[in-house]
Amino acid sequence: MIDSMFDEALRILTFRSGFNSAVVVAGTAALGLAGGTVGTFLLLRRRALVSDALSHATLPGIAVAFLVGAALGLPERSLPLLLAGAVASGVVGLLTVQALTRFTRLTEDSAIGAVLSVFFGLGVVLLSVIQNLELGGQAGLKTFILGQTAAMAQGEAIAIGLLAAGAALAVALLFKELRVLAFDPGFAAVQGWPVGALDLVLMGLATLVTVIGLQTVGLILVVALLIIPPAAARFWTDRLPALTVAAAVIGALSGWLGATLSALLPKLPAGAVIVLVAGGFFLLSFLFAPARGLVAAALRQGRLRLTFAERRALTDLLDGRPVEGSVALWLRLRGYIRDGALTPAGQTAAQAAARDRRLWERFLADYPALLPAHANWGVDPIDSVLPGDMVRLLEERSAPS
Repeated sequence: MIDSMFDEALRILTFRSGFNSAVVVAGTAALGLAGGTVGTFLLLRRRALVSDALSHATLPGIAVAFLVGAALGLPERSLPLLLAGAVASGVVGLLTVQALTRFTRLTEDSAIGAVLSVFFGLGVVLLSVIQNLELGGQAGLKTFILGQTAAMAQGEAIAIGLLAAGAALAVALLFKELRVLAFDPGFAAVQGWPVGALDLVLMGLATLVTVIGLQTVGLILVVALLIIPPAAARFWTDRLPALTVAAAVIGALSGWLGATLSALLPKLPAGAVIVLVAGGFFLLSFLFAPARGLVAAALRQGRLRLTFAERRALTDLLDGRPVEGSVALWLRLRGYIRDGALTPAGQTAAQAAARDRRLWERFLADYPALLPAHANWGVDPIDSVLPGDMVRLLEERSAPS
């Protein structure tokens, strides 16, 4: 049983499990790539919640577009018309958030909450009205709320692929401008950069990702593909190019693996599975990323405490004060003490620790405002933190007269 599921999963992952499965897996992977790429700058620009309002604001546009299509006599659901309605409604919701923030005393989060709830409520009411009309095709409109990944057609997969390529190209062409916008919009405005236009470009890309993802993961969950991949990637790096690439890779893997798991477990909704896979990547990053992960941070803190205790115990022994307990055991394991006395190696380490402590105290007394942010004084050897001429000056000042 397990072997057969593994074989089937391998066939789906390598696009050998039929045309429909290959289309779905490729389309969701491309959507995740686009979401991660664009979402990086939304996250850094602090526009993540705006994308949530944008996704919920598309629902009334979908309903109105369906009614317009029915009035024009279009057969059942016209997907281009529905997506056009979603774009229009989403843009109106986005402009409403900006207007409320600019022309009223509401904060941005309050404006987002108001627009999100009102537009989504209006969409639900319109869908209820449509369900009571004698029209064809209205039953499938609710799939836009939670998505219907398995029903992805070849044309939709191609459109998502083109979107992913377009989003990556747009980010590559505007990378310098988006970087300045994300980190220092005030500086960009002073330098004459069109901050408002760049914001509109960024939100336009977010709108495209949101709309094209409606069929895949639905308007409730599509925002997760814009937020979770860059949030997970942020734990791994502080460099923007690496962050953008990592977010795109995590987003693509989330769609790729999520669609595969959904195909293996057909009773589970694909959109929710994709988001759960993205959440799994976030959890792994949160725990195990070497740059900012919880486990790595705990290990660094433990190592700092141990090093501080070791250096303090060595200086105590050098001054003739006894050391007992777990610290003494650690020093014996390190070969620094034997029978309660310092070994030659321990003597050397103790003298280095005493020197570092004396120079750090002099530095903090003379230059308290110049302490490097990355330095752990009392733990880090001073020669590895400060320049050599500064260390020599401190040695001269701390030398006994």
